[in-house]
Amino acid sequence: MENSLRDKSRRGYSNFRRLYDISMALLFLGMGVAMFFLEHLSVNLAVVEDTGFRYFFGSICLLYGGFRLYRGIKQTDRI
Repeated sequence: MENSLRDKSRRGYSNFRRLYDISMALLFLGMGVAMFFLEHLSVNLAVVEDTGFRYFFGSICLLYGGFRLYRGIKQTDRI
């Protein structure tokens, strides 16, 4: 009985963590794509003036988002 409750708790946490990783990955990937296409989206930000920083930050967001997506998909039963 006690083991089944622990297993259920572990599965619930694992599913929550997987959903969290995938949703954060989509957020970071969206930010990265937005940084590359700000001029096409006609968004006025202070970052728009410095294209080098914008592309650098967009690249970092894409890399980290890809890592989070990989971790969320590839995740096995953690804990």
